[in-house]
Amino acid sequence: MAEPEIATKAPESDANEAPAPAAPAAQTLSDHCTSDRPAPVGVASTGETTKLAEVDVYISKPADYPHTPSKLLLLLTNGTGHKSINNQIQADRFASEGYVVVMPDLFEGDEAPNSKAIPDSPGTTDPPSFIDTFKIKAAETAKSFLIDMWLARHTEEKVMPILRKVIDAAKDEFADAISYGGGIYAVGYCFGGKYVLLLAAEKPVHAEGAGLTMPWSASSKPADEEASQPKTVGPYIKAGALAHATMVSKDDFVGLKAPVSVVSVENDPMFPDEVRMAGEDYMTKNNVEHEVQVYPGVPHGFAVVGEYEDEHIKSAQETAFEQMLKWIKEH
Repeated sequence: MAEPEIATKAPESDANEAPAPAAPAAQTLSDHCTSDRPAPVGVASTGETTKLAEVDVYISKPADYPHTPSKLLLLLTNGTGHKSINNQIQADRFASEGYVVVMPDLFEGDEAPNSKAIPDSPGTTDPPSFIDTFKIKAAETAKSFLIDMWLARHTEEKVMPILRKVIDAAKDEFADAISYGGGIYAVGYCFGGKYVLLLAAEKPVHAEGAGLTMPWSASSKPADEEASQPKTVGPYIKAGALAHATMVSKDDFVGLKAPVSVVSVENDPMFPDEVRMAGEDYMTKNNVEHEVQVYPGVPHGFAVVGEYEDEHIKSAQETAFEQMLKWIKEH
């Protein structure tokens, strides 16, 4: 396979510059974010679905845990969510490498509209009729509308509180794994990739999406209590890795503290070069340890478990997994 383009940045300066003001991220998802590829033949998921702090989670553990120490890993999914067999198999792969994997339901039971619901073109070699073409375009428009509505229901203000609840509960349930790893690790795919960045950052408590709920208003809070409140929150993770993230803006890199590894797709409209390069520039100038690998000739979503006929894509999928695994193991 063609080698991914690699741009590895070590900390180079202590500059404290922010990227230029960002245009809003495109509010859209790829079909690869909302539907699964065929699952690997003969492979079944081995973890369990349970609850942490009343949030549904899929948990996968190493076979010898807790007799052998393990680290804690959050896996943040694409739009198909924690019930997806492919996502569960992905979690199991990390568990087999020595991680207790917690994969939360980011969507409160409301997974993304499935792109496979779009009717296929009529099964004929003849060109589609005007009516057939109209039906296909109407279905595509309807799907786009449903996805836009779904995204409006699952914003940063909704997702971050879910993640904080899960993290707080995991600190009790898996205290041994967090202690052994010196913190929590995270990997994220598509929709979940953005939240790896947010969990890796230090943000002001008043920042949009920080989600800190104060017990009283600032005007009624005693002065000594107000002074004791933290001015920032995060980072929540020790290190993170993300693959073909979606819904990311340049501002999502602001405040990054934890080391991050980025799997990116060449010419990916879901994660534009402009956003990726602004992020790289910010991380370099702000002394954030990071690596970025750009994979050519693969579709958005390729790093998620799923079968492809193309050997190049299959090879790249394995390489991306090894990149992400190596990063969190080294940190």
